[in-house]
Amino acid sequence: MKVARYYNNSDVRLEDYPKPEINDGEVLVKVKASGICGTDVMEWYRVKKGPRILGHEITGDIVESKSQKYKVGQRVFVSHHVPCNTCKYCLANNHTACETLHKGNYDPGGYSEFVRVPRINVEYGIYVLPDNVSYEDGTLIEPVACVIRGQGVIDVKEGQTVLILGSGVSGLLNIQYAKLKGATVIVTDIDEYRLKRAKEFGADQVFFANQELDIKADKIIICTGAFAAVKQAFFCIDKKGSILLFAIPNKDIPIPTVDFWRNEITITSSYGAAPIDLEQALELIKDGKINVNEIITHTLPFDDIQEGFKIVAEARESLKVVLKP
Repeated sequence: MKVARYYNNSDVRLEDYPKPEINDGEVLVKVKASGICGTDVMEWYRVKKGPRILGHEITGDIVESKSQKYKVGQRVFVSHHVPCNTCKYCLANNHTACETLHKGNYDPGGYSEFVRVPRINVEYGIYVLPDNVSYEDGTLIEPVACVIRGQGVIDVKEGQTVLILGSGVSGLLNIQYAKLKGATVIVTDIDEYRLKRAKEFGADQVFFANQELDIKADKIIICTGAFAAVKQAFFCIDKKGSILLFAIPNKDIPIPTVDFWRNEITITSSYGAAPIDLEQALELIKDGKINVNEIITHTLPFDDIQEGFKIVAEARESLKVVLKP
């Protein structure tokens, strides 16, 4: 079968790879759509782990099954990371801290024609797609689930002011979910196209990121790796407010210690999503409460994955790029 192996953002190679063979309790999925995640083009983070076959936002058809739970022909979304559900973190509802979740994956990766889904992923990480959710829209289940997890960490509530720094894919999803919760949402970005899209997806106010903002927000969600966004967050956070590192910069963050102490500011992060978040994300997409379809700006054949990486890395008039193996 054909796979795409990542070496760096400008070197993603199409290669031949043995089609996986499944074991008891496993399924084989023919990939129908695979989203390119913004983290896949975080070169400073990815290169040191390469070369490898990336891709973790996939939907497809079960074409072989040795599981009693799922059968051939079902349309599914498959989660790459699943928790053990038995460790102290899982039992405390901190599934994304689970070592099993951080170590697991499917074989060989989402940028391939077929993936073998290990038994534990079959048990905890397969979600059957409703008829009204397309393969393409299904690739955004995991990104929406990450948003649900993140806003749960900082407890976004009705009536709060939420400042979202960065209006790429994660920013637009955070806008929609915060609005569902009844928050007032303010958004910044450096790009006029993305600010326009932020308004279309429900932002109450938008500003260019280089503007000096006279805002005190209850919650700030950083959806860009730009270091300047972190400095802006500290300037705009209200007393007792929370800053969420949804995206991270590529260097350590100095904390304004006196403000942090005197104003009782919370700085936290979120990583990934738990099964309950994925279930909720699928429901929101199915019910049309989160619009994912209009976030997909490019659908490319699998052979054009290098072009897809270029589009995502350049982040111009584009949002979500989905590959069709």
